[in-house]
Amino acid sequence: MPKSARIGVYPGTFDPFTNGHRDIIVRASKICDVLVVGVAQNIGKEPLFTADERAAMATTDLAGYDGPAEIRVEIFDNLLMDFAAEQKADCIVRGLRPVSDFEYEFQMAAMNARLNDEIETIFLMASERNLFIASRLVKEIGRLGGDISSFVSPQVAHRVLDRLG
Repeated sequence: MPKSARIGVYPGTFDPFTNGHRDIIVRASKICDVLVVGVAQNIGKEPLFTADERAAMATTDLAGYDGPAEIRVEIFDNLLMDFAAEQKADCIVRGLRPVSDFEYEFQMAAMNARLNDEIETIFLMASERNLFIASRLVKEIGRLGGDISSFVSPQVAHRVLDRLG
């Protein structure tokens, strides 16, 4: 990898990995040479899947990716800015849905800049077809017997429904 390669980190819990996540990754790959999908342990969120399972879902969903950037999936359990520095990242990529995400993301970007002002945060607006997709809602719909097939890949849908019983 040339020294001038632009490295981005797209962090998240990805519980489960959705079509919205994939969309942000594909779009971010147009501005990064390498994009590291950082799967956060995030035990505090009580995820449905382990970090290894979430990383495997992301890896499987991205297996057919044939875009301009190299995509890697890595698990991390430290501060995001420390993880980003370990990856030699130039930027953090975050997806924004409607107004509800803005305040939280703005606060996180400001805190991260205080921790390491060498790494920029880049926000990508969710595409119109993915504005409303949230992992939390996918799990809730699945728990209640609803159809989640338009929000996640067939492989993820199978894993979610299998896990929910």
